[in-house]
Amino acid sequence: MLSILQEIWQLILEMSVYLLFGFLVAGLLKYYISDRYIKKIAGKGNLASDIKLSLFGIPLPLCSCGVIPTGISLFKSGASKSSTTAFFISTPQTGVDSIAVTYSLINLPFALIRPIVAFLSGILGGFFVRLFTKYDKKSTTSVLTEVKPKVAQGKISFSDSMRYAFIEFFDDISKWLSIGILLAAIISVAIPAGFFSNYIENQFLQMILILIASIPLYVCATGSVPIAAALMLKGLSPGAALVFLMAGPATNMATITIIKKVLGIKTLAAYLLSISLGAITSGVIINNFFPADWFSLINHHSTHQHQLLPIWLEFISAIIFLMLLFASFYRKFYAKYLKKHKKINPQNKFDMSKINVSSLKPEFQPNTIIVEGMTCNHCKANVENALKSINGISNVEINLENGHVKLDGSNYSFSEIEISINELGYSYKGLINN
Repeated sequence: MLSILQEIWQLILEMSVYLLFGFLVAGLLKYYISDRYIKKIAGKGNLASDIKLSLFGIPLPLCSCGVIPTGISLFKSGASKSSTTAFFISTPQTGVDSIAVTYSLINLPFALIRPIVAFLSGILGGFFVRLFTKYDKKSTTSVLTEVKPKVAQGKISFSDSMRYAFIEFFDDISKWLSIGILLAAIISVAIPAGFFSNYIENQFLQMILILIASIPLYVCATGSVPIAAALMLKGLSPGAALVFLMAGPATNMATITIIKKVLGIKTLAAYLLSISLGAITSGVIINNFFPADWFSLINHHSTHQHQLLPIWLEFISAIIFLMLLFASFYRKFYAKYLKKHKKINPQNKFDMSKINVSSLKPEFQPNTIIVEGMTCNHCKANVENALKSINGISNVEINLENGHVKLDGSNYSFSEIEISINELGYSYKGLINN
């Protein structure tokens, strides 16, 4: 147990400076690049639009759950299936935070090759979508495109961008980042050195096994790095580690389900094929056609190159990171505590089939709904923006923990609400009486 704790502290000490830097840049990206701008350059289903969205997705701090509502919102705003798929593939594989951590825990070549591979695999995904499906501009008018938001969504303030980076975004990945660090520590302690090279010597077989395990797995781009580093220390080939860094963050069962539901089975097939083919091809290339020392992992217990950083800077950064982590867990625990002690009486739930909502006066209209499927602050923001764009709704308050959405306003259409929520990939579950 003590060895695992020492390993956890060593990992945190090495990655905290770069992780905090990555969060800072994530906040700056949020400040300078708005979602509206990304939608504006989404394009119309050709190679150029695929390149744009794949490229724009690389630095964005969106994990594979956060990319779902953003990608669907792009699609509903006019982006093609191919461009949306390119965004779905490239975005969760990397981000400024994960690139910085890759540099700190593995090495510079790996940090450079990750965004390149993510970009190319996104373009490959767009190509397969165009190959498998005939591009057809969405003819069904969406609530999101029909009604313009009444509230101007201008550039957020700098303080809001920092709050996003170090609170909202941090909250979204804190759980999975912690799991990644813990698993990396356990692997380092429990698995003997040279395990993969001794027992699974075939590097191609390593990549296939890692790919099969990674596709249904949920792991964020940053949380995958310490796991990959620990596996490489135990003999996993650089190519297989790259497969894990690609397929782990880019795919999980939730993303697969949503893509099938919104974009169709052919697009899902193109999505999985491009990730699998891109990951295996990239792994084979770096294992066989690049100098081995480019991807050799220097044991972080030895004279690691990044120890050139002052020890005081590493220590202070580690303390700040731990404080942010504890604060994040406290917020989540507190929210769950409130949920547990402020339960709504099930008798107060309304059966939509038995209520003629249009006949209710505005002042008596139920104004709290249940939405299932929201898992992060990106989900929350997308549902909030979609509902605010519906006529009659003046304000929206969302409790992410229990899925309760409080609506202020009158004479709004519940059918539009249901359509809008379902189009984003979530589930509208009806009304709750306040």
